[in-house]
Amino acid sequence: MARDGGGRSKRESKAGAFFMATLVMWTVSVFFEILFNKRSELIPIVLGFIFFQSANVVVRNFIARDPLFVNTCISLLHSSITSSLVVIVMLNQWMIIGTDKMFEHSQLVKFTWPLAYQALCFSCGYFAYDQLDMLLHRLYSGFIPSILVHHLVLLVCFTLALYRKVTINYLILTLICELHSIFLHVRKLRRMAGLRDARSKSVKAEWVLNWLTFVFARSLPHVLITVKLVKDAPKFDKGIELPLALLGMAGMNLLNIFLGIDLFKAFGKERKLHKDHSDHNE
Repeated sequence: MARDGGGRSKRESKAGAFFMATLVMWTVSVFFEILFNKRSELIPIVLGFIFFQSANVVVRNFIARDPLFVNTCISLLHSSITSSLVVIVMLNQWMIIGTDKMFEHSQLVKFTWPLAYQALCFSCGYFAYDQLDMLLHRLYSGFIPSILVHHLVLLVCFTLALYRKVTINYLILTLICELHSIFLHVRKLRRMAGLRDARSKSVKAEWVLNWLTFVFARSLPHVLITVKLVKDAPKFDKGIELPLALLGMAGMNLLNIFLGIDLFKAFGKERKLHKDHSDHNE
């Protein structure tokens, strides 16, 4: 058993080294663009990283020192800020040109809505921070940690779009899923704090909001974005934009299926614990 644990630890160390190397290469690429190609519009990526790293220091020194708790707190902060920015960007554009025009192919691919570029940069800075935090504190498991793969794919897709200044609005639309992530992180923090009473009104309300946002802020938008991409496929120029977008959305939809299964299992488990507790009291 000990040998197996040692082998697992060695494999995870190799995975950590690989993802750390990719993060370093990504960092070098971003700083090269900013410093040598004079891409000052990318500075919000760095500011985003600094902001979330600073928030990490504050939480670690004044609230709790457990790495997983701190990481989840910052993830909740990111989801709250990013989802708010996405809603602001979309409402602003809706008031300017209306829904009929804002979802046209040219609007989503070639134009950039006000604040959309900065919001995407800021979120990109968070994913870089979170990748580093998980690597430093070993907040991952497995030979191919899905969370590290997820962050790497997002960093690659986001930065390529930011470098080329295309499909920014499409990516902003995908980030509406952060509304659902808020309640995922709230649930995780609530359980870490020992609050697991399924009978409480707050827990019931949390589950209602969790399911509503899972359907209307994550699953349905991602499916609609995928349908839109397929429908507008002939309108894309030849290049990597369409294949990369379709591949990314296929991955997101697949992750949403797995997430939905996990949520259903967690919901059933909490209901079962509540029923067993009620039967025991009777």
